Amino acid sequence: ETVLARRDCLCVMPTGGGKSLCYQLPSLLSGGVTLVVSPLISLMKDQVDGLIERGMRATLINSTIDTATQNERIAAMERGEFDLVYVAPERFRSGRFNEAVSRTRVALLAVDEAHCISEWGHDFRPDYTRLGRARKRLGNPPTIALTATATDNVRRDICEQLELADPKIF
Repeated sequence: ETVLARRDCLCVMPTGGGKSLCYQLPSLLSGGVTLVVSPLISLMKDQVDGLIERGMRATLINSTIDTATQNERIAAMERGEFDLVYVAPERFRSGRFNEAVSRTRVALLAVDEAHCISEWGHDFRPDYTRLGRARKRLGNPPTIALTATATDNVRRDICEQLELADPKIF
């Protein structure tokens, strides 16, 4: 309900608890693209394969795909041919991607493994710490940050770094 109401939120649930459903189901009703930021290529592939099997319009754009295919998928995203597009945080360094996404109606930004923003972002995946800026360039779409574990300090840091507006925390 919170996501469908276009309200920012942080969702802390154990692994296997259904975090993905919190953005996958609303994406069917959103009338735009749900951008899913995920650090794990294998997880992206598993989720996209499962969604496609269920008839959903989903894709991933990452470094395992050749440039021509990446460009085809980016163009299809611009045309509104996908409901869910999975990307790594580093994708927001791509000028081509940023140009295309600026012309795309981003209905929801989902940040999976959001603890990386706070706990390890500066060492493990520095691009996680830049997602607040990327979100701003997207026009501050409604955002759901998801993680399996986060202390109170990490939860606050995630919300601050993403600049979530009065987020509901679950």
